[in-house]
Amino acid sequence: MTAVGRVPASAEVISLSDERASSRRRLLQARAREVGEKAFSQAGTYDEDGAFPAADVDALHESGLLTAVLPVKWGGVGLSGLSLSEVLRSIGSGSLPLGRLFEGHVNALELVLRYGNHQRIELLAEEARAGKMFGVWNTDDSNGLRLIHRQGRSWLEGRKILASGAGYIERPLVTATDEDGRRLMVLPKLSASDRADLSAWKAQGMRASATGTVDFTGVEIQPIEIVGHDGDYERQPWFSVGAWRFAAVHLGGMERLFDLLRRHLQVTNRGQDPHQAARLGGAAMTVETARLWVAHAASISEGPLGSRAPEQLVAYVNLARLAVEAAALDLMQLVHRSVGLQAFLRPNPIERISRDLATYLRQPGPDRALTDAAAWVLAQPWGAQDLWR
Repeated sequence: MTAVGRVPASAEVISLSDERASSRRRLLQARAREVGEKAFSQAGTYDEDGAFPAADVDALHESGLLTAVLPVKWGGVGLSGLSLSEVLRSIGSGSLPLGRLFEGHVNALELVLRYGNHQRIELLAEEARAGKMFGVWNTDDSNGLRLIHRQGRSWLEGRKILASGAGYIERPLVTATDEDGRRLMVLPKLSASDRADLSAWKAQGMRASATGTVDFTGVEIQPIEIVGHDGDYERQPWFSVGAWRFAAVHLGGMERLFDLLRRHLQVTNRGQDPHQAARLGGAAMTVETARLWVAHAASISEGPLGSRAPEQLVAYVNLARLAVEAAALDLMQLVHRSVGLQAFLRPNPIERISRDLATYLRQPGPDRALTDAAAWVLAQPWGAQDLWR
């Protein structure tokens, strides 16, 4: 990780004016492509259990992307909506594990910006400007993470599982339950990597995401490190509508697979075969389908507050994440049928990206997301032309 206090010139955006924010956003989109291409070129070297793409995270910092979603006054450019989706796609195209880590970082920043006060946002912004990566670790083991308050002190007891960036992220945002049953967001300061155990993560893909279990027992918590109020983390519509961001990373992986398929057909001179041409055409449709869903979900989710009913936002983003999942599964089948056995042989990047994408697509609650969206659709009085307006 980049040392605290060493801020590259390219990341010094604190004095950025509102008038320059638009051009800065375009610059960050271009830099995201550069970071993604560099990440793609070395992704194979990180494809090991327990690996963490440290050089790629440093590149995110040096390009200014770790602070991009912060408002201008806090050193960012307020990147959101379609502009943010472009960045997430570019990072995902380079490396899905890196995209997963970056999306978690963005999620943590968004939560603190939404529910934190001035003091807490300043803490977050200062560390992001110094190159610290954040993450959101919400999954508990059977005991759950607890926040203990006694004799004027506060500390954590328990663990988080399936935590991406475990052992590397020093300031995760975690959910914990206190003695009064309140579910709170906490920003503990971690310093010892030996709190992380990566041995249980034996997944088919996403090996370079450093996913594992973290033991927080005994970590002291200061008042400034408690964010928001009881239930804020799960508060709708924001709890669900943020799903478009990981769908954007999925889309980036899909776009890379499509480019690899097309390149394969060009190099092997098999693109004129009618069966291969049909599969390539079908692959193009799946990618564009996913892009349209992500673009609209990003646009409406980041629109003016109150412009749409919260239930409508949740329903649309739920459908969007599932539409992207279905498109990605269709794409992988088409790619594998076209390329054949080579698509399953290392070090072909198709093999690695397919593993990563298939694993990353396993997001929680897909059936509930679909049926909840269907319930909203069923209850509406409008026709299809007006359903999502």
